[in-house]
Amino acid sequence: MEPGDVCMCQSVFPAHANQRGELSAGQLLKWMDAAACLAAEKHAGVSCVTASMDDIQFEEAARVGQIITIKAKVNRAFKTSMEVGIKVKVQDILTKVEKIVSVAYATYVAKPVGAKKIELEPVKLLSTEDHLEHTLATERRRIRLGYEQVFQKLMQESNKEDTSEVEDAVSTGLTHVQSIELVQPPHANHHGNTFGGQIMAWMETVASISASRLCCSYPILKSVNMFKFWGPSVVGDRLVFNAIVNNTFQNSVEVGVRVEAYNCEEWIKDQARHINSAFLIFNTVNDKGELLTFPRIKPTTEMCYCLVYFFIKDGVRRYHGAIARRRIRLARKCMLSAKEDQPSDLWETSNQIKIWIHEEGDTLSLKVEMQVKIPSHLAFSLLSDFTFRQEWDKHFLTCEVLQDVNEDEKIYYITSPPMTGHKPRDFVILVSQRQPCKPSEPYMVAVKSVTLTSMPPSSEYCRSQVLCAGFQIYSDSNSSCTMLEDVAVVRTLRALKYCKKRHALFANCCLLLPKLYVFTSIKPFILI
Repeated sequence: MEPGDVCMCQSVFPAHANQRGELSAGQLLKWMDAAACLAAEKHAGVSCVTASMDDIQFEEAARVGQIITIKAKVNRAFKTSMEVGIKVKVQDILTKVEKIVSVAYATYVAKPVGAKKIELEPVKLLSTEDHLEHTLATERRRIRLGYEQVFQKLMQESNKEDTSEVEDAVSTGLTHVQSIELVQPPHANHHGNTFGGQIMAWMETVASISASRLCCSYPILKSVNMFKFWGPSVVGDRLVFNAIVNNTFQNSVEVGVRVEAYNCEEWIKDQARHINSAFLIFNTVNDKGELLTFPRIKPTTEMCYCLVYFFIKDGVRRYHGAIARRRIRLARKCMLSAKEDQPSDLWETSNQIKIWIHEEGDTLSLKVEMQVKIPSHLAFSLLSDFTFRQEWDKHFLTCEVLQDVNEDEKIYYITSPPMTGHKPRDFVILVSQRQPCKPSEPYMVAVKSVTLTSMPPSSEYCRSQVLCAGFQIYSDSNSSCTMLEDVAVVRTLRALKYCKKRHALFANCCLLLPKLYVFTSIKPFILI
């Protein structure tokens, strides 16, 4: 363990489990917040408080009897705030198999002692991964600071879209959940404020109840858009939690939660303090572990006479807000997903990459444009001959030519490493290439999955498909070119994970950029 790391180990007992016999997400959030706070205070040397926790992804479930290990470390220190990276693993005692449960990033603020101002020391970078996370921390901070501006632009575009009711759409009125908690001494942290992890656990509980009212099953928390802490609460405060379903996306549902605090005087006068908010994404499975489809919902404008102003607002705003947040999450994944993969020296990018994202039905289409500082004929060679891919793409385990169809077309068999909890994947694809007839024309590479009787699916691999993908390579000069990549995938949870892997090269290049220009529904917005 490195000097700046904090490591917490916990055994999962029945008291920590949910209805499915798995570690409760709320309990895990409490442990994660405690470990991250200790890492922040270890670096700062003073007390620290949680400002936000975002990019929380839950990949695996932990069961009773297994061991949870949480490692937290400060990735980067700014003037008075720090980004803390959190990685959670689970280990089975009997098999010794270890899997990643969750990865998250939290922001903590150092509390000054008296009138003394605090300026945090820079983080000591001891490894290649430290340097990479240090760079990515700046990018994530830019995304956080620019989030509201991007969100409002997307909301303006969403408001122009047709929101006519879908047949058999369900109203979200019955998914509203309100709960109250009295903050007692066991709920306080070592500063005397309500423990942030405890508040997150309470929020997860009400959000889970809200989602269950829609799916009539036990929902599983898969990710959290962001826990935002707007202000403190203390022992004796009454915390009122309100949760409601905002929108559904085939196999997932977004639930919004708002927390308001009252002391005795505020309680009598009905003067609430907004202290927390979050957006949690759930899915649910059947007895076979297969993802279930959520019903479509209809945005309503009916008034809901609740204590909280948040739920008096119309449902259309919440409906479109969920769509906007989902688009931002997708763009952020493209930018920051491949953290462990270093950019290859074969690809030296310029300072701008563009993405066009289009969603229609169950299909997600992406178009990526980037400039690279290599000649166009070399880029064409690297992209058209898939046997070269292993030299610069870690997501290609093996690649062999199955058939030379003609001079410009080949059929390849490709295997890729497994993603968490799944088998390795394999592909049978047809790659077609065309060289330009004129200097102004592009090199072209087209990719599509095909079926060969001589290469049937194997039980060792999960046979995957590329619906449609391709490259166009335009020569800019003797030493640089512009590449356009198009890809279409079926928009399911597994397909999105595969899409993330397919664009690892793009994500690697993004690590070098100060800005990412993202175009959604034709209209551009800047993610900074």
